[in-house]
Amino acid sequence: MSTQMSVFLSQEAAQPQWGARAILSFSEAGATIHIGEGHDLGAVQRAGRTLDGQGIAFVSLRGEGWDLESVWAFYQGYRGPKKKNALEWDALSEADQVELEARIRATDWTRDIINKTAEEVAPRQLATMAAEYIKSVAPAGTVKAKIVKDKDLLTEGWEGIYAVGRGSERTSAMLQLDFNPTGDENAPVFACLVGKGITFDSGGYSIKPGQFMTAMKADMGGAATITGGLGLAIERGLNKRIKLILCCAENMISGRALKLGDIITYKNGKTVEIMNTDAEGRLVLADGLMYASAQNPELIIDCATLTGAAKNALGNDYHALLSFDDELSHQALTAANQEKEGLWPLPLADFHRGMLPSNFADLSNISSGDYTPGASTAAAFLSYFVDDYKKGWIHLDCSGTYRKSASDKWSAGATGMGVRTLARLLIDQAK
Repeated sequence: MSTQMSVFLSQEAAQPQWGARAILSFSEAGATIHIGEGHDLGAVQRAGRTLDGQGIAFVSLRGEGWDLESVWAFYQGYRGPKKKNALEWDALSEADQVELEARIRATDWTRDIINKTAEEVAPRQLATMAAEYIKSVAPAGTVKAKIVKDKDLLTEGWEGIYAVGRGSERTSAMLQLDFNPTGDENAPVFACLVGKGITFDSGGYSIKPGQFMTAMKADMGGAATITGGLGLAIERGLNKRIKLILCCAENMISGRALKLGDIITYKNGKTVEIMNTDAEGRLVLADGLMYASAQNPELIIDCATLTGAAKNALGNDYHALLSFDDELSHQALTAANQEKEGLWPLPLADFHRGMLPSNFADLSNISSGDYTPGASTAAAFLSYFVDDYKKGWIHLDCSGTYRKSASDKWSAGATGMGVRTLARLLIDQAK
């Protein structure tokens, strides 16, 4: 273990020699983070990122001022994808320590599985790992999990997942997980959570350029984020029945792969013409949303790294929220604000549902025309697979899941952003 560095918090500004806007200064005692006027918890996170960038591998948070939120902010910045750092902090209250450890478990699992290579996390492995994680944090006997794979997907009618993954040698899978803490096997399903689990996205025959493919091991970020959100909600005391549905496939090119002009006939009778094989996430989510609707839940949330349009609009610092349910949207935005995570609404209206014409099917899988709002039309496509799409359904286009390079607050790789928002929204809605 390398030499430990003590890190302190101070409300006072740094001495002038450190710079007019310095958030860090150093002395023989260690490093001091200055959170005086003009700084907030973001300064603590940036300090953590700076210390990791300097190769400081063992930090001890000492002195006054360290509470749950400041320790958490530092942890988020200090944690790197190689996980070579060690962090200690002075004792918190029992409740705060329990909450901090739950956050760390949920976001570490989420970040770790997104950062793993596509060779380590194939579709079936993603489904299995997610089920194992939820079982590890849930009370004994409250979780049942079924993984539907390969030709069994066709037997159950999950045509989208099968079609997207049929070009890969790695078997596609749908996780159907039932968390039921009520003790009543006939208890109603309160919420269904649906995640896009594309473990690698080459784009298929609509192949991505190399610079856009380098991060595509993270195209299962929606599935990872929504699983982490459920895990944290369980650790926070969630007491309603929830179903987690992960739609897992690998979008590859082969003689069996999905082709332009192919038509998928879904379980609800909708036909979809494939006009872009790189718009595959919505094709697998359609199956998950139909499964969710069949459970008659009060709430459906889906998470997906779905469109470049959302990332172009919001960058890496906000996830995009799209919904026809204004009240539910407001509640989700409030949850994100309370958890200090980035979430921002993008428009979704009835006319977006009419922007997916096909000459040969009910829908095209992409919109046509100039300057089409890609994030909105992708959400509109999904709405055709939600029974009551105007009430109780929100779609999160997860723009902030993964960073190809480090920023002043985040290391390169997965962020875990959104896990806390999802957990709070589930807890709040279940009250």
